[in-house]
Amino acid sequence: MIQFPNDFLWGGAIAANQVEGSYDRDGKGLSTSDMLPSGILSPHQTREERTPGIKDLAIDFYHRYPEDIVLFKEMGFNCLRLSLAWSRIFPNGDELEPNEAGLAFYDNIFDELAKHDIQPFVTLSHYEMPYALVENYGGWGDRKLIEFFERYVTTVCERYKDKVKMWLTFNEINMSLHAPFTGVGLQEDATEQEIYQAIHHQLVANAKAVKICQRIIPDGKIGNMLLGALNYPFTCNPDDVIAAMQENNKWLFFGDVQTRGKYPGYMLRYFRENGINIKMEKGDLESIASASVDFVSFSYYASGCASADPKQKEVGNIVDSVPNPYLEKSQWGWLIDPKGLRILLNFLYDRYQKPLFIVENGLGARDELDENGEIQDDYRIAYLNDHLVQAREALADGVELMGFTSWGPIDLVANSTAELSKRYGFIYVDRHDDGTGSLARKRKKSFHWYQEVIRTQGRSLQMR
Repeated sequence: MIQFPNDFLWGGAIAANQVEGSYDRDGKGLSTSDMLPSGILSPHQTREERTPGIKDLAIDFYHRYPEDIVLFKEMGFNCLRLSLAWSRIFPNGDELEPNEAGLAFYDNIFDELAKHDIQPFVTLSHYEMPYALVENYGGWGDRKLIEFFERYVTTVCERYKDKVKMWLTFNEINMSLHAPFTGVGLQEDATEQEIYQAIHHQLVANAKAVKICQRIIPDGKIGNMLLGALNYPFTCNPDDVIAAMQENNKWLFFGDVQTRGKYPGYMLRYFRENGINIKMEKGDLESIASASVDFVSFSYYASGCASADPKQKEVGNIVDSVPNPYLEKSQWGWLIDPKGLRILLNFLYDRYQKPLFIVENGLGARDELDENGEIQDDYRIAYLNDHLVQAREALADGVELMGFTSWGPIDLVANSTAELSKRYGFIYVDRHDDGTGSLARKRKKSFHWYQEVIRTQGRSLQMR
């Protein structure tokens, strides 16, 4: 049986805005995430209208990271994916000098990880940016943000070059099409013209970040990160096959630019046919062409279907899709499709021929304590077991897979809905949607299961 490689990176993934709390401590500026008290599905507030939200404290990782890292090590992690809060380091985004307290905070986290032989895997921008950049520049709609992002990336690469060797640029960069305020700092009613112009600026910034990282940290690696939203044709009708191809192209466009270094023909056609005219400056395309990422990473939670018949579409949590009658759904309505992960891994590897990394996969569910105060989350174990089995199948298919970081190894605030009741973790956090709870940590049944998976390099996984 093909096993996971000995140098495989096992761990979990968290994001600053969903775990840290302390949104206004030690010089941190407000971020776009801080302006969404009910998650990315809610209209954002102005600075004056801002009300307290569950994310203001989150799970208090800002103060409790040492004990959480101990638990991660107990599970056997050799890798932790985490993000930097841009607004901790440049509170308004356009300062010439960084906030030392913010830089020192992440120094302390990286030092704590090093004590436990856990490699940090850092996302530069995970669904947040300094809110002042939205107020003063209109978000990524203004190409001045390219310069500000360059300064931020240069600062953190220089600061952490000896501590961090694995980097990602933008988290789920393709989600800007569905949540423009979260992705590029635009109003939710922004036009396609405005969104794609902002995306162009972000793709140029991505290319510059890749070059900066490769120059400052030559022994490091930097990748992109896609929301892996593979769509199947709803039927074998060729019209449905074309519909699926076009739906997939909407998100593969980002990966194509970040790996192949140019705008693909299908996207140029889309721009022509929809009256979208991307304003580019001299050197933009050259920057993109010279900065292919070192690896491709992605999240995978569910697949979807596409149909040429618009009446088949069903409203989803964030992305609308056609329901698949062959699959079950999670408590939040997400289709559960482990074999889709194997299909996606083969698809992306065939397309890009670059190493792949599964940086998010997990099950959000309502966990209940039993009569003994324990959490028997067999549903989460089944979900992750079945997905990891399919990742192992992809390895047997010849896919080059670097690692797996489950989403939310510890309960955190859900990004889409700002709920704590939508739990992903192997570690339970005693905090609830109404803000009550002691913040105490507790190991779930899945904690011990994942510990055994890592200890055995996946040999304990069960083919079901």
